[in-house]
Amino acid sequence: MNTTPPATPPSRRTILWVLSTYFAEGFPFTVVRFLSSVFFTDLGAKESVIGYLNALNIPWNLKFLWAPLLDVYGTKRGWLVCMQAIHAALLFLAALLCICAYLSPQQTIAQTLIALLFVVMAIFAATNDVAIDAYYLAGLTERPQQALYSGYRVMAYRIAVIFVKSGLVGLIAYCAWLPLCTATETNRWYCLPQMVTLLHLKSGDPYLPWAYTFTCGGLLFALLALGHWRYLPRFEAARLSAPLLGQTFAFFAQAFRTYLEQHKIGVVLGFIIFYRIGDEVLFSMVTPFMMRELLVTKAQYSWIGGWIGATGSIVGAMLGGWWIQRTGLTRAIWPITLLMNLAIWFYIGLAWYKPSATTLEGVSLIASIHFVEQVAAGLGAAALLVFLLGTCHREFKAAHYAIGSAIMSIPATVLGVFSGNFVEAFGYTTLFISAFVLTLPAMAFIPFVPLHSGTKVGETAH
Repeated sequence: MNTTPPATPPSRRTILWVLSTYFAEGFPFTVVRFLSSVFFTDLGAKESVIGYLNALNIPWNLKFLWAPLLDVYGTKRGWLVCMQAIHAALLFLAALLCICAYLSPQQTIAQTLIALLFVVMAIFAATNDVAIDAYYLAGLTERPQQALYSGYRVMAYRIAVIFVKSGLVGLIAYCAWLPLCTATETNRWYCLPQMVTLLHLKSGDPYLPWAYTFTCGGLLFALLALGHWRYLPRFEAARLSAPLLGQTFAFFAQAFRTYLEQHKIGVVLGFIIFYRIGDEVLFSMVTPFMMRELLVTKAQYSWIGGWIGATGSIVGAMLGGWWIQRTGLTRAIWPITLLMNLAIWFYIGLAWYKPSATTLEGVSLIASIHFVEQVAAGLGAAALLVFLLGTCHREFKAAHYAIGSAIMSIPATVLGVFSGNFVEAFGYTTLFISAFVLTLPAMAFIPFVPLHSGTKVGETAH
């Protein structure tokens, strides 16, 4: 007779707050890391400037340094509501600066201020990530609960990515498509009645479409912040205890020490640093490559980067998780790694042949290759996630994962910052070939790295 207790069905209320909070986590990250690149590409910035935008990832690389503050002061719920309200205000300010740039012949100051605004957004968005992840762990304290709702987390995050890449970029393309409106045309369906009477769309001017887009993003995030303030469950009481701050940082110091004391730490760190660095360098310049070299329009990029890209990454991550679950990491690591790294050659082919997105054949080929590369990247992401979890001691699992993911991402961020300069000097083909070359050290580390051969998805290596 089967005595296993029936699985607890997901709670509708819990599903709702998990979906809304993780949408609110994916939205600002995609605005900062993706929309900033589209914005400055649209404004005609040099590849070197667009490469510097990869530095916006640094707050996510280093967020574990100030994460203890959220354990000491206030509540995770209060932190995430505050961060989201600030992010909404920053988006409204970006819209205002775009209007100023639209009205003023001197646009350099507005562009500089918007660039600084993205830096501020990155810091608050990274803190928002910390607060939401901690809130999730505070609300779902048992591991089976966390696993039960993990799929809703991923789904909500990906919906946010699609919303920004397809929805907001599509809105920019639509606004830019609008013909020059005059006062006599304000009753036409395609005009924006109130704003157009004051601000007429000028052909080829990018700022007003971006003002509309930032405004829509700010309104959405303001509604999220208001909804979370009003309806999110309260899982903890507010705290204000300074002595706990020193204890928290002492815990982190111990976590660092124990992480660096593990077996074959040099090989482990080398593998973590180089495993996905090829994809990171490749994706650091994908936006200007597509829009300038392949003539992909913003409308086309809204569905190639949104629906096509997000679907590919989801398929790859799910396939990678299933693969490792069935065979274990040791058997899956080589084929997954080869698929991830060899897929870079598709982009090398695009850079060499430069199919034009102005033709149906060209845009279909570009979209197909982007999908395949995202699937391959998702496979690699799943493998690296399982490996990183295997390097975490049970008592320091969250801290060790934060340390490992930071070590993984910082070198890729540094290389990404200078990828634009590299493109200006040597071109996109050479950049993508270099991205593949950077994958070779990780493959050299595989025979020596401790892969915890018995570990499969859902198991703990320590």
